[in-house]
Amino acid sequence: MRTCIALLCVTWLILSVETVHRGSTKTILVLGDSLSQGFGLAPSEAYPMLLAKKLRTAGLNYQITNASAAGGTTEGGLERLPAHLKRKIDIFVVELGVNDAFRGVPVDQIQKNLQQIIDKAKARNPNVRVVIAGMQLPNYAADDYVSAFGKMFANLADKNRAALVPYLLQNVAGDPSLNLSDGIHPNSAGQKVLAETVWQVLEPVAREVAARSQ
Repeated sequence: MRTCIALLCVTWLILSVETVHRGSTKTILVLGDSLSQGFGLAPSEAYPMLLAKKLRTAGLNYQITNASAAGGTTEGGLERLPAHLKRKIDIFVVELGVNDAFRGVPVDQIQKNLQQIIDKAKARNPNVRVVIAGMQLPNYAADDYVSAFGKMFANLADKNRAALVPYLLQNVAGDPSLNLSDGIHPNSAGQKVLAETVWQVLEPVAREVAARSQ
């Protein structure tokens, strides 16, 4: 666990993708940790940037801001979020919590912080659609904490009527061919799988939001 914490070092990255097509541009904010930041990779290889390409191909006019931080926690997300709420947000993707778990933060506190993050985004953007990217802890630590952590994301999604990515690292975790040498962070091929996983949930949400303005 301590090795995981060390590897998820604190650096942060804010990237914007050029808008595609003309007309009213919708915005997507991604607030995550190193998994969304694309730790160890070029910024363009991170799944939020790959999603921008998928949106473009689908003819959907969106701009993505990737406000993800390696080593990011829910508490850190609460501190960083206000700076990104100065502009309108149409879709809010939240991918935080696993670094809290590595630090042994109680699940109730992690959930409380995530709820506050969602509440802050909704306070400034009442019509924002929320997408929650869920995570799971390794099976070798199977206990009540692990079980509660795994259920937390679905509980938050239900409470907030948010779209849920059940497990961001589905088909990636534990596969050496899809991860960097640290065995934790997805490599470029792994990020492509993450993009596909998130796209399955994001696409219908993006189309629904785009249809509102038509």
